Amino acid sequence: MADYLVTGGAGFIGSKVAEALLARGDRVIIIDNLSTGHEANVPAGAVFIKSDCQDAQVYKELSGRKFDAIFHIAGQSSGEISFDDPVYDLRSNTESTLCLLKFALNSGCRRFIYASTMSVYGQQDPDAPVNENCVCNPLSFYAVGKIASEHYLRIYQKYGIQSTSLRLFNVYGPGQNLENLRQGMVSIYMTQMIKGRHIVVKGSLERFRDFIYIDDVVKSFLLCLDIKETEGKVINVGTGIKTTVGNLLRIMFEIYNKDIAVVQEGSTPGDITGITADITLLKKLTSFNPEISLRDGLTRMIQWASKEYGYRNT
Repeated sequence: MADYLVTGGAGFIGSKVAEALLARGDRVIIIDNLSTGHEANVPAGAVFIKSDCQDAQVYKELSGRKFDAIFHIAGQSSGEISFDDPVYDLRSNTESTLCLLKFALNSGCRRFIYASTMSVYGQQDPDAPVNENCVCNPLSFYAVGKIASEHYLRIYQKYGIQSTSLRLFNVYGPGQNLENLRQGMVSIYMTQMIKGRHIVVKGSLERFRDFIYIDDVVKSFLLCLDIKETEGKVINVGTGIKTTVGNLLRIMFEIYNKDIAVVQEGSTPGDITGITADITLLKKLTSFNPEISLRDGLTRMIQWASKEYGYRNT
């Protein structure tokens, strides 16, 4: 039985990682400020602390605690929203990382797994999947903060903190926040679809992304926790499959068995044409293969959303 600290454990990805750790028989403490997460998402059996990770007070509360690893998943997670308040974005995504690294060093925790993002790449060659050696060109304050955290992790390697930064591509699935219409391409479109409104697409329908189902993402976190060869690495987590916005909507409409009007208007600050992951490194180090297809994942998510929110396809 091991002890883990999971930040953002009341949110979409963090709660699922915490749940998986508890299912293994491990002990979990969660930190979340509930700015976008919900306390109801905290899995049974976890100890919950409501706080910002950059708040000095939380480390007094954790004083004397020993952890086998820290999963840092908390943070403001929208490129668009990062333009509203860049200072808050910096604090929640970068200052928080520094505070946790200091705590890890002082408490003797030598393993640190960080939820980074594909946004650090910025605009790349749309005809080729991006690998971890591509030159990063962040286009949002959110992406700048994430790449900065990766560099801080690299520096702390010299002090014995063995970190893995997982550059997550477009994660989706049951449990995603359907109330936040400025973060999560799938969740934004699904909310508009199941409420029966028209779908607003900010930008071209030919833009594309690499969508990966939440269960596959959780699997990647646990694999990297258990496999020593991932220490000190930056690793893409995606499927390597290119899906345009137009094709995403088409599949959603087919599953839902209902056509919804699509309106194209405006754009999103810091948006890119498209990006897909080269997951060669992830496969090499962990033998990871994504198991859930986009159609299967969307089917599960639509079923969950319809039930969870009481919407009906009528």
